[in-house]
Amino acid sequence: MNRDAKTQSALIALARTRRMQRAYAHAQLHRNAPMPGLRASLGYMMGTACITDDDAQPAHRMTILGLARLEGFAYVVEDLGAYETPIVYRLWLRGMRQGHLVPMNAWYEQSEDAATIRAKISQLVPRLEPVSRSTTEAWMLSTRIVHRRALRVAGADQPIRSFALQLAVEPVSGHGPSGKTTVTAVLRAGATLVDVWAIPGTDAAIAKIAYTGVPTGLGRDKETVVLLTSGLDGVE
Repeated sequence: MNRDAKTQSALIALARTRRMQRAYAHAQLHRNAPMPGLRASLGYMMGTACITDDDAQPAHRMTILGLARLEGFAYVVEDLGAYETPIVYRLWLRGMRQGHLVPMNAWYEQSEDAATIRAKISQLVPRLEPVSRSTTEAWMLSTRIVHRRALRVAGADQPIRSFALQLAVEPVSGHGPSGKTTVTAVLRAGATLVDVWAIPGTDAAIAKIAYTGVPTGLGRDKETVVLLTSGLDGVE
């Protein structure tokens, strides 16, 4: 008997059940609320400005390069496009900065170009410990708008909407590692849980979340990573 497959199927079924329960509870709560009028809907659409008409540019993608367990870091790279210089971060796994995503400024002090930074990444990856992918169905993402505002942009008649968006990831079962972070979303306050990686030998994990963070054209996705832990001590 494949116990891993059986456990995964059970988690997927549980996640679907929880989603249906939340949807039903939300519908019951707002069953007597009036439907939004056409004017309100059009007002929201017309009140959000685009900065440029170029909507074909790729989104900002984040990749987990691996773990440097003795140093207490996970290395993460943000790819801005084929011809742009990638940004390399350290995600602190323990200590006072646990969960913080800190760019490696030392790599960029000499104004290194994209080819040089990619060569450094290629040299770094073989020395890192890999992470293992987990099923996203075992986790749920919740969002909360902490603050909203309108930003004026040079050359645009209408302001763009900006949100301080809190992202929280927790296990569907209610037991296990969890984590949260706050990002600046633009144009719309939405987010998607993309991937979750387990850190071998621990119950900690790293989640990757996509949200609208680049106010170009109709808005392009950015990604961020969140460290999920069960306690205050972090990953040893």
